[in-house]
Formats: sequence, structure tokens, C-alpha cells
Amino acid sequence: MVDAGSVVDLLKDARDRRNAALILELDLTDGIVEGQPADPVSALLSMRRTHLRDVLGGLRRARTDPRVRALVVRIGGHRLGLAMAQELRDAVRAFRDAGKLAVAWAESFGETGRGTVPYYLATAFERIYLQPSGDLALTGVALEEPFFNEALGKIGVTPRFAKRHEYKTAANTFMERAYTPEHKEMSGRLVASAGEQVVAGVAEGRGLSPERVRELIDRAPLLGAEALEAGLVDKLAYRDEVYADVRAAVGDADARLRYIARYNRAQGLAKRLPRQRQQGVALIQGQGPIRLGRSGRGALPGQGSSMGSDTIATAIRAAVRDDKIKAIVFRVDSPGGSYVASDTIWREIVLARKAGKPVVVSMGNVAASGGYFVAAPATVIVAQPGTLTGSIGVVFGKPVVGDLLGRLGIGLDSVEQGAHARMYAPTRDFTEEEWGRVNSFLDRIYDDFVGKVAEGRDLPRERVDALARGRVWTGADAHERGLVDELGGLGQALDLARKKAGLAVDAPVRLYPHVSPVDRLRPAESSEDRTAATARLDAWGPLTAVASRVGLPSGGPLMLPGTWEIV
Repeated sequence: MVDAGSVVDLLKDARDRRNAALILELDLTDGIVEGQPADPVSALLSMRRTHLRDVLGGLRRARTDPRVRALVVRIGGHRLGLAMAQELRDAVRAFRDAGKLAVAWAESFGETGRGTVPYYLATAFERIYLQPSGDLALTGVALEEPFFNEALGKIGVTPRFAKRHEYKTAANTFMERAYTPEHKEMSGRLVASAGEQVVAGVAEGRGLSPERVRELIDRAPLLGAEALEAGLVDKLAYRDEVYADVRAAVGDADARLRYIARYNRAQGLAKRLPRQRQQGVALIQGQGPIRLGRSGRGALPGQGSSMGSDTIATAIRAAVRDDKIKAIVFRVDSPGGSYVASDTIWREIVLARKAGKPVVVSMGNVAASGGYFVAAPATVIVAQPGTLTGSIGVVFGKPVVGDLLGRLGIGLDSVEQGAHARMYAPTRDFTEEEWGRVNSFLDRIYDDFVGKVAEGRDLPRERVDALARGRVWTGADAHERGLVDELGGLGQALDLARKKAGLAVDAPVRLYPHVSPVDRLRPAESSEDRTAATARLDAWGPLTAVASRVGLPSGGPLMLPGTWEIV
């Protein structure tokens, strides 16, 4: 028999828990997932990680929730890009503007490593705590790039590349022995712009002059006690002491802790009442190298997600056909890749705008080369000051390994039919006629790229060419030059899309494409079906295997080389 008193106690306890004061938590040591991965394996592996939308959505809801008293964020471990740090800084500032307490703590800001960007993020919080044994490696911003030309020559490999134009530096890694003047100018400006943003953020957050911040950067890394004395942190404390201080500050020793992702999802479920489907905004997420075919895991181990033209194009078409979707936000976090795949996505965005649906692009840490190509036709482009973007240019070529094979005693013979049957083979150089075709190929792509940017950004073609030539810009510099319309993050992009479409400020956001497990198993009905996606095709075509062996960007000719992220 159930005791009536026990039932009453249970109900009272449930009510008290529902109405209890909350302290939200966010642990950044494992990083943040930008969007839902396209392939099932990556989606499964990311289930326990924190997603950006949950963080932004949770902080937005918490601003008006009287139960939420404070936010405690643990910073450290997994590196965050500068633009992602700025995305989080914006959300934390809005949370603080609502009268809520925001506290950051870290065991160390860069234990024998880089701590500039993590600390820059922390300066958006009202209080910063550092473990007594921790250090503050506020050492500034640097960019180090290798050049393999001399080493390749020693082993008998001849790099044969062409580019458009002097700032398109992917080939420089293999063709040069040091910076060219243009390469050094571009890299120097990227570092200077990122450094300016960090100094300004730290100065504002800690109430210091920019000159004083630069002095401290030149002194760093700093011991914890030195960071405290300089006013860069508020207290040296362990985790238990941090949480005790927060509970004391909110005046409720019984306040409950709740991870922000769990809070956001619970609040979202509570508001999902049975009702007619509302008009809203489609959110389409494009991450990683751009390739033909469907989105999925990258071609190489550790490469992460890739952006497939079929997946993105299908999502855009589905959003255009949906009468309840009034605007589209396209989140781009990509260094580029295949020119043809980028052009496929570009066309669908143009068609979406012709159909009367505004398209707002939100740029993540990187949206350059092909990543900028797909953004160019948008109604509005929004980027963070620290986003790496632009790189309007193209590179193509191959390493010639014939001499290397000879040195190794490897004989090579061939039979062929067709004057250019071995044009892409790395075992021989291009002929003069073939080299002419390569340059015609690059001229066509560059001309098309510049023309589409000029049309999409409503800029004179000559002006775009001057800004292009393969040059990478920070979001702040790109904004000054008209390549980016507004500075901000995903939340601002969603607000702009709602405004452009005449929707309510709280109009719902729906992820596209939304494909259920059952949809993944059933065959597509047509190329218009949301499950439609072809098998993967390689962006370098016959040069894919060679590109991966020698370290070229596997995504294709419209891709930045290496890892482009300010961390």
C-alpha cells in the first residue's frame, strides 16, 4: 500500500526541484561541436559533447529565467578558435547584461602551452579564477609556416604548381624556401589583426589600458601569483572554492547545478506543446572541406566532417519548398575544397534568393576560398572579427617524382593512347601544351570566382580583384572592405534572418536536412528527395591519391592548406 504522506513528499520535492535556483555549468575542456555531423559514426561519437546551439540557446533562455542565478564555465583543455571564442564572449556578455553572474575558472591557462585565446574568452566574464598551481600563458599570437622546396629538391621531387594570384599561398609551401613578400605581408596582417582583437578584449574585460596589456603579453607566461598581482585574474582558488564563492554570491547554498546543454534541451521540451507548425527559419550547417557528393567524414584520418554538395544542395531545396520556412541561415565553417562542388552550392543559394527566401551566412572559425565562394551570393554575410575568410583565388598542380624514382632505382615505362593520357601522372612533368591548359583552367576559375563575388557583394569587379588575388583576411578586415556585411555570431545571423523574413523574434529554428534513421535506410524517391545523395567523388580527381601522399589539401583547388585557426 502506498503511503499518502510519501506521495505528498515526492510531489513537494518535484515542485521544489522545478522551482529551485539554478547555477548553469559549461565545461569547455572537450571543446564544442559546431553542428550535427552528417555521418552516423561521427554523430554517435559527438552525442556526449556540448553543441554550440545548446550553449547559445541555453544562455538566451537563461537571460529571462528568474531561476537561473549564475553561470560557471571551466576553460582549458581542447583548443577553441578565435572566432568561436568570440561567439561565446558575445553570448556571455548578453547573459551578464541581463544582471546574471558569470564566472570563468581554469586549472591553468596554457600549462607549458598556448593560453592566449582561452584567457581572451575568460575576460568576458565578471570574475576569473585560476588554480594556485596554474599559469597564464598570455603570450600573444604567432603564425609559423613550413617550406619544403629545398627538401623536395634533395630527394628528387619537383613541385609544379600554378596559382591565382600572388597571395594564394598553398603552393608556396612546396615551391618556396621562405616567405615571398606578399605571403609575409598577408600572414603579418592576419597576426596583427588577431593580436589587436585580443588586446582590445583583454583591456576592456580587465579594465586595463591596451599598452599595459601589451606589456603583460611581452612578460608572459606568468605565474599564477604574478597574474593575480597584475589584475589579470581575480582569485587563486581550487574548484571547490570557486563553487563556494558562486553559491555565496547568489545567496543560495542549495542552488542546483545544471549543465547548460541539459538545461536548454529541458526548456525546449517544456515549450513543445501540441500546436500547428509555425513559420520559422531553416538552419543548414556546412562544415569541413567542400567536396562533391554527400557530407560525411573527411577523406583522411583525423580530418573531421566534410561538406558535401549533394547534402547542402538538397537541404537548401527542401527549405525552399517548405512553405513554413521563410528564411535560411547557412552556417559555414570550411577552408574550401572542390571548385565544382562549391559552384553547385552557390547555384542553390542563388535559386533560394530568387524564390524569395533570404539567405544569411554565418561564418565560423574559417570560411575561406571555397568557403567564401559558397557565401558570396547570400543576402547578408555575418562573421566574427576573428574569422578567417576571403582567399578568393585558386591553385593547381602536382609534384613530379620521376627523378626520385630514378634515384631509388625504380624503372618506369608506359603505354598510352591520347596525347595527354598521362597529364595528371606525377611521374612526368606537364608538357608545354598541358601547362597552357592548366593556366587556362586557373584563369577560368579565378575569373568566375571574382565575378560571382562582385555580383553577390554588389562591388565593382576591379575592387574585388584588388581584394582577392588569393588573400586571406580576418573577419574584421573583411568587414572594413565590404567582403562581410556584419560582425557577429550565429545568434545574430538567426535574428537577421527572422527580421529579413518579417518573422517574430522568437520564431523557431529548424535544422535541415533532418533525416531520420529510417530515412537513411530507404532509397531516395528522386533527386528532390531529402535522402538523395550520391557516392563520394574526390575533389582532386585523378590527383587525389598523390595529393594526400604529399600533404596537399585533399579537398581540392579552392582550399586553404594546413590548419587555419587562431587558437
